Amino acid sequence: MPNDFVSVINPRGSENSGEGSSANGGQSPLPVLPVRDTVLFPHAVLPLTVGRESSIQLIQSLGEGKTILVVAQRDARQDTPEGADLYSIGTRATVHKVVKMPNQSLFVFTEGNERVRVGEFTQLSPFMTAEYETVPETEVTVSPEIEALQRNVVSQFQQIVTSSPTLSDDLQTIAINIEEPGRLADFIASSLPFLTTTDKQELLETPSVLARMERINKHLAKELEVQQLRNKIQTEVQDSVQQSQRDYYLREQLKAIQKELGDLDDSQKDTADLKEKIENAGMPEETKKDALKELSRLSRMSPMAADYSLTRNYIEWLAVLPWAKSSAGEIDIPKAKDFLDEDHYGLNKVKDRILDYLSVRRLKPDMKGPILCFVGPPGVGKTSLGRSIARALGRKFSRISLGGMHDEAEIRGHRRTYIGALPGQIIQNLKRVETNDPVFMLDEIDKLGRDFRGDPASALLETLDPEQNNTFRDNYLDQPFDLSKVLFICTANQLDPIPAPLLDRMEIIELTGYTEEEKVQIAFKYLIPRQTKENGIDPALIEFPEESVSLIARHYTREAGVRKLEQQIGTVCRKLARKIAEGRTDKLVITKEIVHEFLGGIKVRVDTEIAERTKRAGVVVGLAWTPAGGDILFIEANKMKGKGGFKITGQIGDVMKESMEAALTWVRSNAASLGLEEDFTKDVDIHIHVPAGAIPKDGPSAGVTMATALVSLLTDARVRPLTAMTGEITLSGNVLPVGGIKEKFLAAKRAGVRDVILPVDCRQQVEEDLTPEQIEGVNIHYASVIEDVLAIALPRTEQEAVIDEVVREEILHAAEV
Repeated sequence: MPNDFVSVINPRGSENSGEGSSANGGQSPLPVLPVRDTVLFPHAVLPLTVGRESSIQLIQSLGEGKTILVVAQRDARQDTPEGADLYSIGTRATVHKVVKMPNQSLFVFTEGNERVRVGEFTQLSPFMTAEYETVPETEVTVSPEIEALQRNVVSQFQQIVTSSPTLSDDLQTIAINIEEPGRLADFIASSLPFLTTTDKQELLETPSVLARMERINKHLAKELEVQQLRNKIQTEVQDSVQQSQRDYYLREQLKAIQKELGDLDDSQKDTADLKEKIENAGMPEETKKDALKELSRLSRMSPMAADYSLTRNYIEWLAVLPWAKSSAGEIDIPKAKDFLDEDHYGLNKVKDRILDYLSVRRLKPDMKGPILCFVGPPGVGKTSLGRSIARALGRKFSRISLGGMHDEAEIRGHRRTYIGALPGQIIQNLKRVETNDPVFMLDEIDKLGRDFRGDPASALLETLDPEQNNTFRDNYLDQPFDLSKVLFICTANQLDPIPAPLLDRMEIIELTGYTEEEKVQIAFKYLIPRQTKENGIDPALIEFPEESVSLIARHYTREAGVRKLEQQIGTVCRKLARKIAEGRTDKLVITKEIVHEFLGGIKVRVDTEIAERTKRAGVVVGLAWTPAGGDILFIEANKMKGKGGFKITGQIGDVMKESMEAALTWVRSNAASLGLEEDFTKDVDIHIHVPAGAIPKDGPSAGVTMATALVSLLTDARVRPLTAMTGEITLSGNVLPVGGIKEKFLAAKRAGVRDVILPVDCRQQVEEDLTPEQIEGVNIHYASVIEDVLAIALPRTEQEAVIDEVVREEILHAAEV
C-alpha cells in the first residue's frame, strides 16, 4: 500500500556503523523491506505504513539489531514483489519505533543511514533478506563549483518554500544549517513533494555529490519557473476580470493555463475538428471560403450564445456532405444484366433501357444522369427495380417517399432563420448515403400534394432537370450542390396528375401488368421462397404444383401486379404453419382442394362471367385502362316501348357519353345496311348502362363497344363468346386508335378472352410492346371501320350462331365441374 510520509533529516547525522557490519569489514545479509511510491534517503527520518503480511513479519522478527534495507519497488502495483521487482540501490536504515494501528498494520519510524547496493538475495520467504555493499559518495571535498551549486540550491529552495502553502518554513532553517553538500542534496530531495518516485530514485542512485547537486538544481529551477508562471497567470486573470464575475474568471483562468501548456478545451477541439473536416470535404472554393468564414465567426462566439448551436450545425452540414466522394468501381455490363435477370422476371424493355444507360455510363463516366420514371400499376416491381439498378451500378440506394408530401421545404429545405431548420430530403439522403452519385428512388411522384406551404412538384423541377441540377441550391445550405451525378428514378401509377413541366424532364418507362404465365413463374422464382422463409416453413415440407399456383392467380386475384398473389400465397403458408405447430410433420402438397380449403371458395370468375353475361343480345365486353392496370368493362344495351328516348347510366364521363351518342347516330344512319327499319327508334326507348355505377368511368376508347352493343341489341344477335374490343368510333364509322393497348390486352388475357379486336393503327404498339409469349392463346383482330368489328364480333350465319352457343355452354359447364 502507498506510504504517506514526511521525512526529516537529522542535521547531526547518524554515526551508527550499522548492525550488519562484521569484524573484517564485510556486510552480512539484512532483511529487505520493499516500499511503494517511497524513497528513503540517508540521514532522513521517514514514517512508513507497513501493511503487507511479509513486511509485518519482517518488522516483528527484528530483535536487538533493528537494521533493515529499505528498497523501492519498480512497479507500485505489485503486491508480492520479488528480487527482480526492486531497484538495485536502496538505503540501510534503523527502525526506531513501531506503532500498531487499529487495522492491524504497523506504523514504523525509520532513519536512513547510508546508500547501499543490494546484492544476492539469501532468503525470499517469509520475507526477503539480501547481502549488500555500501555505495560511498564521491567528491567529498568541497570545491568552489560545489559550493556555488550549494548556495544556488539553498536560495532556490528558500524561494520555493516561501511561495508554497504546503511546505513548512522550518525547512529553510534546516537547509541553511546543513553544511555537507551531499546531505543537503538528500534533504532537499526528500522534502520536495513534486518530485516523482523515479526522480528520487535517480537521485538516490547518484553517488556523485556534484551530479546530485546539479540534478537538484535543475528540479528546483523548473519548479521555481512553474511557480512563477502560475503566479503570472493568476495575476493576468485577476487583472482581466471583475470580482463579481466568478464564473467568467474561472473560465479565463482555465484558458490561460491551457494556452501555456499547449492544450485545447472542448470548444477549441471542436473548432479544430470542424476545420479539419472542411479541409478534407473537397467542397468548391467558394463554398469552402464561406464555411471557413462561418467557422471563424463560431470560434469567437460563446457556447452560451443563442445562435451558437445553429451556426455549428450549419457548418457541420457543410463539412459532412459528400462534395467529392463518389462510388468507385468499373461497370460490368454482363454482370449488371445478370443482376437484373436475377432480381426480376420479364420486363425486357425496361432492362434493355437500363443496360443502354449503363453502357453509355461506362464509355462516358462524366455523363449527366437521366431522370427515369417507371409508370405502372401497383405490384409490378417499380421500387424493387430501383434497388436492382443500384446493385448493378455498385452504388448506394436511397428511397424518398413523395406520396402525400405537400410542403415545398421537404424538397428544398428550410431557411436557417427558422427554429429547427433542416435541409430538404435530397440533401439529407445524400448525407446518409455518403456519396455524391447514389441511386435516388422518388416514390409515388404522382401523389404529390400542394397547399399554402408551396408546391413540391415545382420544387422538383430544378432537382430533376439534368441541365440545372448541377447547381442545386438547398434553402438551408444556400450553397450550390452538384446533383448531376445522381441517378434519379421516379415511380408513378399514372401520368395524368404529374405536372407537364415536371413530366417533360423525365424519360417515361412503362411497366405493365403480367400475364398468368408470368405470374406463375414469378411465384415460383420469388414469391413462394420468400413467403416460406418469412413464415418459418422448411421448404421441404411444402410443395406448390403449377396448376395450384395458376388457380390462385386466376381465381383468387384480379390485379396487374403480383402483390395480391403474394398475399394469397402467404395465407397458404400461414395455414400450413399452424398445422405444423399443431403437430404435422409430413410434407404437404398444395392441391386444388387444399387451395379451396385454405383460401375459401373462388373469388374471381371472369371467364365464366363473360360467357354468362353475353348469353343475351346487347351485352359486349370492352377493355379499359386504369391506374392499377387494364381491366375489362361490360357494356349493356336494352330497349323498351317508348317514343325514341335514349338513356345513359353508370357514372360515366362526358367523353363516353359522346361516344354513346356517336354510336347511336352511326347505327341510325346505317340502319338499312344493318337490316333495320329506317325509323326503328320511333316506338322504342334505348338504354345503355355501364355496370359498377359507383366507379367513375371515362375515356375515348369505348365507341366501337357501344356501337356493337346497339347492333347486337337491335338485330338480336349475341356477341361471340370470350370476345373483347377497344377503339373509338367516328360518325362516318371509322375506328380510331387508342392508348394503353398492352395493359388492355393483358387484362383481356387474364380474364380468359380468346379474341381481341383492336384498331388497325394499334398494330405497331402490339408488335413493340407485346411478346409472342404474351400473345400466345389470344387471337388479335384489327379493324379500320365499324363494319370490320361487327363482322368479327357477331355471327354472320345461323351455323356460326349455333357453334357460339355450343362453345358458351362448354365454358359454363367446365366452370361448374
